[in-house]
Amino acid sequence: MKFIKAVTLMGTAVLMGMAAGDTYAAGSHDPSTLKVALLPDENAATIIQDNKPLAAHLEKATGKKIQLIVTTDYSSMMEATRFGRIDIAYFGPASYTIAKDKMKGGKIDIEPFAARLKRGSTTYQSVIIAYAGSDLKTMADIKGKGIQLAFGDQASTSSHFAPKYTLMQAGVYPGKDYKENFTGAHDAVAKNVERGNAQVGGLSRPIFERLVSRGTIAKDKVRVLGYSEPIPQYPWVMRTDLTEKLQADVRTAFLSLKKGSPEAKKILKPFKADGFAAIKDADYDIIRAIRKNVQGK
Repeated sequence: MKFIKAVTLMGTAVLMGMAAGDTYAAGSHDPSTLKVALLPDENAATIIQDNKPLAAHLEKATGKKIQLIVTTDYSSMMEATRFGRIDIAYFGPASYTIAKDKMKGGKIDIEPFAARLKRGSTTYQSVIIAYAGSDLKTMADIKGKGIQLAFGDQASTSSHFAPKYTLMQAGVYPGKDYKENFTGAHDAVAKNVERGNAQVGGLSRPIFERLVSRGTIAKDKVRVLGYSEPIPQYPWVMRTDLTEKLQADVRTAFLSLKKGSPEAKKILKPFKADGFAAIKDADYDIIRAIRKNVQGK
C-alpha cells in the first residue's frame, strides 16, 4: 500500500528573498512587513485561510504588513528562522528547541513569548491510534509485531518525539517492534491509519480530535491506544533583534486576546484555544529531555 505524504506550500519569495548572510544589530530590526510562519501540520492552503483573522489582528496591533508563510516541512521552517527569513513563528515544542540549539552562537536568536491556553493549561498530549481493523487494543500489543507505524515530521513533538517516547515507556521500540514511516504531517498520519496503510500512528491529540469532529477521519475506522504525558504547548517565538516597541506590540497582540470577543473567537478558532499565555525557554527543558531519550544522546 502506498503511504500518503503531506502536501504543503513554500513561501518561496520569502524564503529565498533574503541572503543567508544578512544580519541585524540587536534591537534594530524593524521591517515594514512581518513574516509570520506557521507549522505545516495540516494542508497549507487551509492553514493560511484559517489564519487570515490573525494576520489582520497583527496588522492592526503592529502597523505592519503581515505575510503568512507555511514552509514545506519543519526543517525548512527552522532554517528560514535561523537565517533571518522569518520574524515570528509558531513552532512545535521540539522544533523550537532544535532551532534554538542550531542558533547558538549565531547572529540571530529567538525566544518564546506565548503558548496556546486551553482550560487554564499550556500543555497538551499526543495520541497513539490504531487501525480499527487490526487486533491491537493496547500499546503493549505492538510488541514483536513488526508493524508499519506512521509519524508526522521527524522534528515534530506530538507526531514523533512524544509518541515514540510514550511507546518506549511501554516497552515498544522502533526496528524491534515496528517500522517507522514519516508522512510529514498530523493529518497524513491519521489518514494512513484510517486506511490501514499503517497499523498505528502518533499525532497531536487536539489535531486528531479536530479531524474526527470535522469528519475528515471516520471515528469507527481508528482506535485510540493511549496518550502521552502532558507536554508544553506549541510556542510562538520572535526574533530577539526586533525593536523593543515591535516586540512589545507583538507580545501584547497575543496575550491580550480574550475568547469572549468576536475578533478573538475567529483568531483563536484554528488553535482551539481560549487564549495565549506567557511562556519562557526553560518551560521546554522537558522537551529537550524527551529528545535526548528518544535520540539516545
